[in-house]
Amino acid sequence: MRHDRTRRPITQRPAVPGMLLAMLIGSLGFAMPAVARPPADTPGVDFGAEAASKEARRIANWIVDSHDNQALPFIVIDKVSAKVFVFDGDGRIRGAAPALLGMGRGDDTVPGIGQRKLATIKPAERTTPAGRFEASLGNDFDQDILWVDYDSALSLHRVIQGNPKDRRHARLASPTPLDNRISYGCINVPVHFYDAIVAPAFQGTVGIVYILPETKSLEAVFALGRKP
Repeated sequence: MRHDRTRRPITQRPAVPGMLLAMLIGSLGFAMPAVARPPADTPGVDFGAEAASKEARRIANWIVDSHDNQALPFIVIDKVSAKVFVFDGDGRIRGAAPALLGMGRGDDTVPGIGQRKLATIKPAERTTPAGRFEASLGNDFDQDILWVDYDSALSLHRVIQGNPKDRRHARLASPTPLDNRISYGCINVPVHFYDAIVAPAFQGTVGIVYILPETKSLEAVFALGRKP
């Protein structure tokens, strides 16, 4: 469920935004550690035993090759496949899981949606936007979550019960991604995956979340082919 700004305390904004972290590192004179590239004889980032689309592999390879993640942990979310991949700062995969995504198909955020009550958000407006987001752990009134984009109330969190008619747990467990579009825009993942993979990866640090587009090209959303 997308988090209603009227139901979450403003004090729960992520405590260490990425820009602030970058300014702090710069002021102390520290250099960001280089990201280890895959060996020359391997076909890019190793997804292990996880099945991944060519788009997900292309983005992961670009992230590591360009150092776009600045040695921070990162997540790749493939909306078409409804799957989440978590990597450490060196591009080593930590885990993957299916996900529930926004009911509305599209790659943009409706302006001002983070300020609106859930009841006013139409199905077509319930999108999971594509893009690159600086993310960190935080809280809403109910649980700890990963804030992906605080201003638009977009987060990644454990799957919730929601309306029983939504059958969220059943959708998440189904073998097809065709029934995974049910949320207000937030990314729902299995409880054990959030607790064992997502939360530890982002504990004490910010990270980057890359959400792949479904109606736009990769080049229209990410700086592919451009020098970092």
